[in-house]
Amino acid sequence: MKRRWFLVSIIAVFMFTSFIGETGVLASKLNELKKEQKQNEIKKNDLKSDIQTKENEIKKIEAKIEDFMKQILSLNKEIEETNANMNKVIDSINQTNEEIDILKESIADLEKKIEERDVVLRERVRAMQVKGSQVSYLDVLLGANSFADFIDRFSAVTTLMDADRDIMRRQQEDIDQLEVEKALVEKKLAELEESKAQLEKLKASLEAQKKEKSQLIDQLEAEQEKLSLEKKDLEEEYHDTIEVEAELEKAVIAEQKRIAELARQEEERKRKAAAAAAANKPGALPNVSSGFWTRPANGRVSSHFGWRVHPIFKTKRQHRGTDVANSIGTPVVSAADGVVSYAGQMGGYGNVIMVTHSSNGSIFTTVYGHLSKINVSVGQVVDKGTRIGALGNSGNSTGPHLHFEVHIGNWTASGPSAVNPLRYVSF
Repeated sequence: MKRRWFLVSIIAVFMFTSFIGETGVLASKLNELKKEQKQNEIKKNDLKSDIQTKENEIKKIEAKIEDFMKQILSLNKEIEETNANMNKVIDSINQTNEEIDILKESIADLEKKIEERDVVLRERVRAMQVKGSQVSYLDVLLGANSFADFIDRFSAVTTLMDADRDIMRRQQEDIDQLEVEKALVEKKLAELEESKAQLEKLKASLEAQKKEKSQLIDQLEAEQEKLSLEKKDLEEEYHDTIEVEAELEKAVIAEQKRIAELARQEEERKRKAAAAAAANKPGALPNVSSGFWTRPANGRVSSHFGWRVHPIFKTKRQHRGTDVANSIGTPVVSAADGVVSYAGQMGGYGNVIMVTHSSNGSIFTTVYGHLSKINVSVGQVVDKGTRIGALGNSGNSTGPHLHFEVHIGNWTASGPSAVNPLRYVSF
């Protein structure tokens, strides 16, 4: 931001001073602006490098965030599965508790029946002890008074014996069933304890997963905060760069207007001088001229004006000039009378010269790119055919050639003023 205001200050001072004066004084002011342009070009390249570095860091952080999101989704899935397992275990525990309650009721009933039969059996034993060591069913039968009495006694004895055997059998069956049901209860209780143990493990696992998820979320939020700060810094620096570029372009345009005015005045001076010379020497003939424009360099036209696939970037772009291929060091001359408005390095142009011309009240700007040598300086007045540099291979170039552009009016970075050089120059 400070650098931008420094540039604005220089432009303001330059605009305040008069542009009509000695060529040397004007060139000195232009050289100061030229130095400022170079410094801004260096600053721009540094910012581009910083922006690229930060963009790479942002991509790495975004990839890391994406990885964290995948981990979080996986944890969410595991937590859902764990919750489902917990619900199943809880349902099993509840069902087991219900079965245990039912078994307890069954055991209580069996114990009651066994206890009641024990009372009956004890009474039978006590009755036999009162009558003797044992009851003799044979004595009962032989004591019959008649055959009918014998049949009655036999039926009664059979009934008593069957009753005793049935009581004993059911007593033994109930005792056996009681043992089985007790074992079943013990097994259910053991399974319940195992289920509880599994539930505790599941709970512990769930808590551990929740803790891990919380840590990942904290880390993710920290990464997001870092990313936000880096983006903010990047946007601020980029905004400052755009502002500096805008101010710089305004300065270049303003300077080109000044140079155009100087070129117009120079043309007017030459015209008046020629008229005065013709008036003072009525017998003298004017110099022979081939026109306002001339070819800027000898060589083979390797690429014309118009849309093409860029030989380096492999994308379809508009070629805003005509390329003349030749060996490095081939002389490059000014295509017309004018004033040098830029001479130095500029991005893809490499070493480049810009000359502003005035012709019949119209302003033109010619551009000479990819030079190997620059022989002029900003503010210098040049005639048509004056050597200004040498053909080269600097900047974005695949081989030695001159990139020549013609602009109606002043040169602009976006290039809408560029026209086909063949409209004015014969190659």
